[in-house]
Formats: sequence, structure tokens, C-alpha cells
Amino acid sequence: MNILNYYRSLSAFILLGPLCFGQYQFGVKDASKNYDAIIHIDNCFTDQCMDKGTVELFNNNNTKVQTFTSDNLVLHLGEGQRLERGKVIPLAKDQSPLIFGDFNFDGTEDLAIRNGNMGNYSSASYDVYVFNSTRMAFVKSKELTDLGSNYFDFFETDPVRKRIITFGKDGCCRFFTTEFEVIPQKGLDRVLEKEEDSSEEGYVKVIIKEKKNNKWTTRTKVYPSDQYNREK
Repeated sequence: MNILNYYRSLSAFILLGPLCFGQYQFGVKDASKNYDAIIHIDNCFTDQCMDKGTVELFNNNNTKVQTFTSDNLVLHLGEGQRLERGKVIPLAKDQSPLIFGDFNFDGTEDLAIRNGNMGNYSSASYDVYVFNSTRMAFVKSKELTDLGSNYFDFFETDPVRKRIITFGKDGCCRFFTTEFEVIPQKGLDRVLEKEEDSSEEGYVKVIIKEKKNNKWTTRTKVYPSDQYNREK
């Protein structure tokens, strides 16, 4: 699919309306097996765009399947990348404010859209949409949006154990890992918390709290810093 040629071959006025000539437009390809996207945003600066934006999602038949909005869409520009209003500018994968993946392990592709810097230590935050097979549409998930907005950058997924893994930090020396189990038709269950505290020079204190059979257990161990770093 070539969504950029698709846009060139049709009248921009009919497709987008006159307002889009005043917007910056970006094309996202190869970030997903099933979708391409066109992003519209009002304001761009020297090396990034940051403003209210719109994401139009297209399937493999060049058919628009859904439109999303972000109150604070953020994307970074490549070195020497020229901006031109009304022209679709291709984005590399690492520039894209979109993340595709199966976040709830149901076998369908989901979508996360950058929505500012509200995460831990002002890191990236995301609105997360899961594909609803009944509605045949992406639906915003409050639980996953909370995880995508309140921790340090975007979460990781473990499809084998069906877990979502988040990260955080407090100051220079305390790092946190939290794991959530995805339970079909029910939601998320927090099952593990790990704290690594290196505030005492030469040592790392590791506290692991784990939930098994609805009961929490706690394990604490102190490592010499050099030994712990090697073992990690």
C-alpha cells in the first residue's frame, strides 16, 4: 500500500477540506502489518511538533477505518527534515507518535497515540486504544491509558506470560518495575512489584513483592553493587 500516492492522486480539497492546507501532514508507513496513517497537526517548530492533532488510520485497501484526536500530539523531526504545510511528509518509525501492538493479547493489533509528556519524570505519555472485534473499531482503554500515561515511557508486553510491564524511578537511586497480568474479560491484575534501591553506596537493596494465589509475599536481598550489576 502507498498511502502517500493515494493522497497525491486525489483532490486534497475534497479529502481533507480547506483547513488542512494550513496544517502539517505526516505519513506513517511500515509501523503496522495492517495499517498506515496520516497525521495532521497545527504547529511545528525547529525539531518537533507539539499541538492538538488528528490521526487518520487506513487499512491495506487504502480505506480510512477510523479517526483519532490527541490533545497534545508530539513527534520529533529528523535532522534536515523540511516542513511544508499541505504536503505529506513521511516519518521514520522512530519518529512516529504511534505504537502498534497486541497490548491485551487477544490476537488483534492495538494502537497507542502519543498525548504529551505526562509520564514519570515528564516522559512520553500515550492514549491506548484496543481493537474491539464486536464493534470492529478501536476503543479507548482506561486501564491501559493509565499505564501508558503514569509510568516511565511506554510499557512493555510479555505475550508468553500475558503480562504488561511498567517502569518508574524516584531520584537517582530508586527504580521500580511493576507487572500486571491481563485477565480476559476482566482486566488487569497487579501481580509483581520490584524496587531496586542503590542509595547506599556500594550496595543495591532489592525488594520483590509478588502475588500468588491472591496472597502477597515479600523478598528482600542486598547485593554488592558490582555483583548485582554483573548478574543483571
